[in-house]
Amino acid sequence: MHNLTEGMGMSEAAGARLFREAWIAGVRKHFPGEPKPGYVAPWEETPEWEREAAGAVYEQVRQFLELSGGHASRLSREQKGRFVATCWTAQMYKHFEDPKPAYVADWPALPTWQQETDADIFEAIATSLA
Repeated sequence: MHNLTEGMGMSEAAGARLFREAWIAGVRKHFPGEPKPGYVAPWEETPEWEREAAGAVYEQVRQFLELSGGHASRLSREQKGRFVATCWTAQMYKHFEDPKPAYVADWPALPTWQQETDADIFEAIATSLA
């Protein structure tokens, strides 16, 4: 299988890993009960499409922060989470011809744990750039 993250630049690969680590930390913090193993699988066990999607969303958040002069960090937690969720949904459409409805659910339909995790991801990226 072709390694999609092989061609990533060092910072992009690091950004994808940061995204994944923030996701795992958020799931462990916010998920009620025991999360599915795939939700908290380490980077090495993360599917290639998911690694690529994580890198793309990291890059979108990074650029969003950069283009706002860092002021996007002033968004509300909900706005931060919505941005991450929308970017992730676009990646689901990119990687899957017919994604499961749960993969492309709009913000109000996402479980609270996922909304909180998405906001945490935005804040982790913002902190890493500060």
